[in-house]
Formats: sequence, structure tokens, C-alpha cells
Amino acid sequence: MKKYLFNKITNQFSSNTLRMVCYLFISVVAMTPVFGQQTKVKGKIIDSKTNEAIPFVNIIVLGTKQGIQTDINGNYTMDIQDGQATKIQYSSIGYKTEVKTFKKEISQTISIKLIPQSQNLSEVTVKAKKDKYRNKDNPAVVLIRKVIAHRDENRKEGMAFYQYEKYEKIQLNLNNIDEDYKKKKAFKNFQFIFDNLDTSKTTGNVSLPLYLKETVADVYFRKNPQEEKVYIKGEKKIGLDQYIDNNGIASYINRLYEDINIYDSNISLLTNQFISPISNLSPTFYRFVILDTLQFQNMKCVNLGFSPRNPTDFAFVGNMYISLDSNFSVRKVKLGVPRSINLNFVNELLVEQEFVPVEDNKLMLSKDEITIDFGFSKKENKRGILGKRSVSYQNYVLNKPIENSIFKPIQKNILMDMALDQGDDFWANARHQGLNNVEQGIYKMADSIQQVPAFKRLMTVAGLVLFGYKDFGDFEIGPANAFYSFNPVEGFRLRFGGRTMAKLNPKLYLETYAAYGFKDERWKGYIGATYNLGKNSIYEFPNHYIRASYQEEVRIPGQELQFIQEDNVLLSFKRGVNDKMTYNKIFRLDYRHESRNGISYELGYKNLTQEAAGSLKFERYNTSNTSPDTQLYNEKDLTSSEVSVNLKFAPNEQFYQGKNYRIPIINKYPIFQLRYSLGIANFLKGDYNYHNVTFRANKRFFVSPIGYTDITAEGGKIFGTVPYPLLMIHRANQSYSYQLESYNLMNFLEFASDKYAAIFVDHYFNGFIFNKLPLIKKLKLREVITFKGLWGGISANNLPENNLSLYRFPQAADGTILTNSLANGPYMEASVGVSNIFKIFRIDLVKRLSYLDNPNVSEYGIRGRFKFDF
Repeated sequence: MKKYLFNKITNQFSSNTLRMVCYLFISVVAMTPVFGQQTKVKGKIIDSKTNEAIPFVNIIVLGTKQGIQTDINGNYTMDIQDGQATKIQYSSIGYKTEVKTFKKEISQTISIKLIPQSQNLSEVTVKAKKDKYRNKDNPAVVLIRKVIAHRDENRKEGMAFYQYEKYEKIQLNLNNIDEDYKKKKAFKNFQFIFDNLDTSKTTGNVSLPLYLKETVADVYFRKNPQEEKVYIKGEKKIGLDQYIDNNGIASYINRLYEDINIYDSNISLLTNQFISPISNLSPTFYRFVILDTLQFQNMKCVNLGFSPRNPTDFAFVGNMYISLDSNFSVRKVKLGVPRSINLNFVNELLVEQEFVPVEDNKLMLSKDEITIDFGFSKKENKRGILGKRSVSYQNYVLNKPIENSIFKPIQKNILMDMALDQGDDFWANARHQGLNNVEQGIYKMADSIQQVPAFKRLMTVAGLVLFGYKDFGDFEIGPANAFYSFNPVEGFRLRFGGRTMAKLNPKLYLETYAAYGFKDERWKGYIGATYNLGKNSIYEFPNHYIRASYQEEVRIPGQELQFIQEDNVLLSFKRGVNDKMTYNKIFRLDYRHESRNGISYELGYKNLTQEAAGSLKFERYNTSNTSPDTQLYNEKDLTSSEVSVNLKFAPNEQFYQGKNYRIPIINKYPIFQLRYSLGIANFLKGDYNYHNVTFRANKRFFVSPIGYTDITAEGGKIFGTVPYPLLMIHRANQSYSYQLESYNLMNFLEFASDKYAAIFVDHYFNGFIFNKLPLIKKLKLREVITFKGLWGGISANNLPENNLSLYRFPQAADGTILTNSLANGPYMEASVGVSNIFKIFRIDLVKRLSYLDNPNVSEYGIRGRFKFDF
């Protein structure tokens, strides 16, 4: 979501800016004397047969000792010092050697296609088994197995304790800026942003810095029990606070740029998991080749190259320096990904790490850099976002006991009190390396650009398009996707509303809307007031507030608003009949408290009056009469009065946070929720006494290399005698949208329970199967399978046939009972789907597996869903 926001903004915000600087730079160079001008050669080396980039090609200037290798993506740049040389040699194992002539004292591009040697061999030789890559008797595989065998002793987590200081810098730049882009009308009033253009030393591309974040932290680790704590002493970010939530951006960027441990079996990066080249499974998924031997850090090392056997798997291409001693440790590593990988919006990726001996020659990280070129197009010189994360490590202390108090906080990352308010003196001393002129200019540019009317208009339009709200400074109106909708009870429905923002009053937030149905000719609406008890906005994690609200609204029973927003216009289209609804009058009083340690709780009171709407009826018998068949009557409404406690434990929970909203970022940590509600009769017109307990847990499991699985389990129990509107009416879906946590082929009000257990399983293969199919793999499609199961029942005291004082279950016009109790086993459905269609769409074929004889059900259905992912 956040990356989409950046691209959306920058595509309009960066065309004119970079070209001007390039043009001025070229003009200056053209007028400069050429005495002593260097010869600069750059280019890309690819396979002539497959057009895939060839990494680690040896490039030598003939007649000199000067030479380099291509990087992971086949690119190279070199400055040639010897004025007598005129030829460059390109060689790589398995390819014919090529020699090219270059021109002196100019910059030039020489890109070539190397020819595989096997093309020159006879047919018999090509088919010979000895030419095929194999693990057996392969010295490179023997070497990597030794690295794997010594993995645990070489990883830093093998120590009893360690601590160090960490300085991290994350920068996002708009890439490939040229003169035409800078001349666009959108930048007429703020050309000053182009004063901070940066030029890559390797590619020569010009970029415009957009975002900068710096962090200084002390890191502590102990092995038993294993814990790592990060105490953040200073944090500084570029400030576009008026339009973009910097904490939200930082959370999402941290999710994209996770710490990489080469010794882990699986490496998390860009919200996906990659098989490590040092995993136990790596000989199965990787090809290894010994490139050469060399001296590095006074140690004889082997330069070991690796690449995935299938270039579409989530695996790396790269090389590593492995020490030729008894430790077989990694001294240096470069990681990249093949361009053919099923990864959205990533043109190039490069990870570089170096290790140095510290105490007792224990190897620890000294250099850690991740560079990612994001973009919508794979074509070269297309504009996109260039992101770079650089981390420096100092002050290592190894195997010295650390006080237990350091590990007491539950959360991993602890933001210290003064971290966000550190001054210039702190940063001058805390940075492991100073900022260059371009980086220093980013902070100044961010302050200036927010004053430009054109930028304000751009951000306003972006907010309306992306998030549905029109910002007026002190308040905003929206959401736009709820202005218009329709349903069988209200008919054509219009809604208009808005909410105040922290700029008006950081302590008091007001929100309201009014809606009118032209068929039922009734007004609906909402008004709420929230008093902020915390330091942050009420939309920013962690929340701490008191809220009072009153709402009159129509809804489908069982459709909980935390799972689906029914007045979204896209959900107005339904299958089948869905005219059984309720008018609701809801008064709520809530106290919510979240904390960074992952524990949150909510105390609440809710008074709910439900009135049957459409064809739904609250019917029951007059039990005082001996002939109940003649005493069936409609109850006008039903009132419940309940207090509740909701507990939640979500360690290391993360959100992408906008100004007035937040979106959870799914990570590897579980989330647990426990809710208890007490219904009180005769209190503020409450009709029933009951207890309601529900439990919910969800977690993402990474199953590299075949994707990941999201599992949600929930269950609940109602104690007491209540009519069906107060039972657990299970979440059905009669729209054509695929809903993750609803039953997509279940009809509204089809099942109800007073005790239940449910499981939702979604496995995303990330293209593991499709990537191996010719033709199909070019589409970058991804496979997904799901299963949903629901077990439940209704106690005898809550069945209308056993208790005539309860409402009858909803019935069709012919008397068929439409609501069931799951007495004949679980409800189940499964689906197979294709996602990443045009990178944003998913479509599923859903099959209902049980209760096929229920009225008006479909055994199969096709559902779609918009899903934006990497």
C-alpha cells in the first residue's frame, strides 16, 4: 500500500526535475578542458541464447593488471587508467571469450552477448551426461556443505551474549531524472527540489532524494533464553507530516528492508522469504561454482558463485568469499535476484555484507547494504524508486553477561524517551559516517516543499484517489467509496460525512455522517466523539482513548463491520436474495489502551436495539395461550445491553499508518484475541441475560520455497437463553468479491450457533508451480488455495422448537426454514485461485463442500479480489 502511494505521488511529482540537472552537468562538462580525462566504460553482459544477465564475468583490460567482475545483474562500470590500452577481454566459465576495442578518453557503453560454449560442441557431446550440472563430485558443492556444517558455530547467535551499536540509514530516491521531467508544469513553482539531485557512482543515473530516515540504537542479545532487544537512542526522518504519516512509512520500509542473516535457512526480504544459499536445502535449489581463490582480510578465500537452478524460484544469485581454514566462514557476500523471478515492481536488488574478526577472531558484520530499484516497468532508464539501506556496526562486546533488566520489556524494539527529539549535536556525534551534501539537503527540501501550493494540490488529489478522503486541513470528508450504494431495503442510498483531524484539536476528534435510503425513506447516521489520552493521534499505534458514539444504521445480521464495510459501493452487487436486514440503534462507550509491548485491552458498553427490516421478521408465539398456532405475532424490536472486555496480544505488531487511518502489516508473529461480553437484562432496557466468550488467533507461516500460509482459528460460546439475533450468526458472503474471513458460498443468515469453532487456511504459492510452466511463467501469475471449516451447534434451550418464547428462525415465503444449526456436521468450502493478475487482481473458483441440499445455495462460484503485493 505504501509503495503504491509513493509511486502514485512520484510519477506526477518527479518528471521535470532530474533532466535539468543532467543537462546542466553535461553542459558544464562540455565546456571543461579534457586534459587528463579518464576513459570510462560501462555495460551489461547477457547470455546470447537466453538473454539472461551473466553475473561475475571476468573483465580484463588487456596489457594491464586492471580488471573487475560484472555484478549480480551482469552490469559493470570501470575507469581505465592506462593510456596505452585499447582492448577489453570478457570471459566466464561456460562461455566463449570475447575481446572488444574501446575508445580512449571518453565515456562509452559496451554491452555484449556471450555465446555458450556448448553451442560449438557436437550433438553427442551436448547430450553427454558429464556436461550436465550435478552435485556429485562437484568441489563447489563439497565446499558449501562444509559451510553448512559449520553454520551454527559461525553465526553470532551461537554466542551466549553480544551487544553493539547500530547506525542505520534508509533513503528513497526517485530514479532516472532527466531534463524533460524537470520542465513539467507541475514543478514550475518548486524547482528548488532539484537542488539535491544525486548521481550514482556506478550507473551514472541521476536521482531525486525523497525520503531519509536515520536510526541509532544499542542492540543486546542473549542465547538462553534467546532474546534480542533494540534500544533506539535516536530516530530522525524526513518530515512530510502534514500529508504522509512518517511513522507509517517507516514501519512499512522496515518490513521491506528486514535484517538479513546469511546463516539463516530462510531470508525475509520484501515481505517474502528466500532460500538462503547456506540452507540445508541449498544444494537442491542452487547451482554452485568456484570462481577463483583470493586473499581477503589476510585470509585465503574461495570466491564461490551461486544461482538458482530454476531462475523463477525465490532464491538468490550471487557470490561469497569463504575462508579456507577450519571454520569455513563467510567473509563477504553479494546477493541479488534473477530478473525472471516472480517479484512485483522490483527491477534490481543487491545485498552486500562484509564480516570482520572482532574479539577472539569472531566474525561480525561490518558492512550491510541493501539496494532495491522499484518500478512499474522492467525497461532500463524508466523512472522508479531507488531505495538503499545502509547499516554500520560499532562497539562490539562479545560473551559478556548482560543485566536481566535489559530484557524485561516484552517488545523487541524499545523507543527511548528522547529518541525522537535528539538535537543536531547528538546526531553529529552519533552518526558512524556523516551525511553528504545531498542527504543534508533532503531535510531542508521536505520543509520547503510543503509550502508550495502545487504540492499541496497534488497531495490532496492523491489522498482522495488512494484513500477516499478530501483533506481540508482541520477536517476531511469521505470515504468517497461510501457516498453511493444500494441494497434491497434502502434502495438507492446516499451518504455524506467527515471527521476532524489532529490539526484542529489533537485531543478531541469528532466524526459524523448522514445517509438516506430513497426506498425506505429513512435517515441513518452516526456521530462520535473521541478524547485522546495518549501522545499520538488516535489513528496512530499505540491507541489510548475514550470514545462515545451513537449510530442508526441498517445492516445484514452477522456481517461484522470489522470484517466488511457493507456500504462500499463495490459490495452493493449481490447474488441471490438478500432482503433480510435489521435497523439498528447503537450507543457505545469504549475505552481503548494499546501498548508497544504488544498487549492491549478494550473496555466497552454497548446498547443495541434491533428492528426487523425487509422480509425479516421477529416472530414468536404467545406462550400464555394453549393454542400457540393462533398466537404468532411480530415483535417490534429487540434490545441488548452488554458490557465487554477485549484482550489482545500481538507481539511486534506493525501498521502502515496514514494521517487518519491505519492498515495492519502482516508479519511472522501471531496475534491472539480474547473477548468476553456480559448481557444484562433490565439495564437500560436490556431484554436478556447472557455471557459470550470468543477467542481468535491468526499467524502467517512461511514455507520456503513454496510460499506462505495464513491460518486463522476462532471459537466461541454463549451461555444463557437468547433469540437468534443474539446468537453467533456466521459471516456469509453473497457479493461477488472474495472475502478472506467470510464464507463465500454461504447465504446470509444461513447458519447460527451458540458454540462454534472455525478455521481459515490460505496458502500462497507465490508462483512456485506457474513459474515452471512455459509461456505461463511469463505472466507472473501466482497460485493460491484455501480451505474454510466451521463446526458448531445450538443448545436445546436456544432452539425455537424447544422454547416457544424465542423468535422463530427466518423462513422463506413457502415456510422453508432458512437458518440452520450445523447439527449435521461442519460447513466447509475450498477454493483454488490465481493471483497477481496484472499485479493487482485475484480470482478464485470456490467449491462448497457440505450442506448442498440447503435452499438457494450454489455449489460453485467465481469470486474476485483486488490485492496489491510484491
